[in-house]
Amino acid sequence: MIGIIGKKCGMTRIFTEDGKSIPVTIVQANPNVINRIKTKKSDGYDAIQVTSGILKSKNSKPNKGQFNINNSESSTKLHEFRISDYELDKVEAGKEISVGYFSKGEKVDVSGTTIGKGYAGVIKRHNFSMQDATHGNSLAHRAHGSIGQNQTPGRVFKGKKMSGHMGNVRRTMQNLEVVEIDSDRNLLFIKGSIVGHNNSDIVVTPAIKSEFKEREIFPIVEEETTEAEETTETAAPEAEETTETTETAAPEAEETTETTETAAPEAEETAAPEAEETAAPEAEETTETAAPEAEKKDK
Repeated sequence: MIGIIGKKCGMTRIFTEDGKSIPVTIVQANPNVINRIKTKKSDGYDAIQVTSGILKSKNSKPNKGQFNINNSESSTKLHEFRISDYELDKVEAGKEISVGYFSKGEKVDVSGTTIGKGYAGVIKRHNFSMQDATHGNSLAHRAHGSIGQNQTPGRVFKGKKMSGHMGNVRRTMQNLEVVEIDSDRNLLFIKGSIVGHNNSDIVVTPAIKSEFKEREIFPIVEEETTEAEETTETAAPEAEETTETTETAAPEAEETTETTETAAPEAEETAAPEAEETAAPEAEETTETAAPEAEKKDK
């Protein structure tokens, strides 16, 4: 089952729309690069090998050999995830697994290394009860007491709860809820506490006790690429349309100025000849009518 390698950042709380406070642990899970794909033919089992982190010091020779198989860049963390036949067909070397692999409200399992407590006694390590803290108990207040039985069996059984090294072991916490996902900052907000100290490496996988569902391994990368292509395609025609409108607007403005210029001379030409032609016949008619009237007066 495919998961993701992350880093525990610490705990905080978020508020729901109802105003409820939910304690969450923040996990910084940068994209994991698939370094190598193992198959039954090559290695005897199906799995993917993912890398994460930036290399700050020299890597060991065994790890260098893993990175040199595909000539990939060295990193600080290497981890394997067993995969099914369905996942084997979907994965590709060089691709990235991001927090988009999970969904909000999903149940996950978180594996990590617990905080080391050093050498601890039975009261702290196994939750034993103290002996009487009164007079008469001589230096046995926190002692574990008897560890054996009688002559038979005459020995201490293996696994007896006694004092010893506490913590610094691999543990998995199951069925934790993913409250929120921040894809921009590659953050997972997981409800409750998880194993390990701050800045420790952890592995987040879908809960083993939940129903298995076939999911897309690279959902966010594909969506972002398609959205970017669509925006570029729609932006290009809009830019062309704006240039065309500016080009068509300029000739229209020139044509309007030309029409105004041509309209003014035409108005002048039409007005002047019409005025002259109408004035001349009127003058002739007046002279012609004036002459007979003058002859009548003379007679």
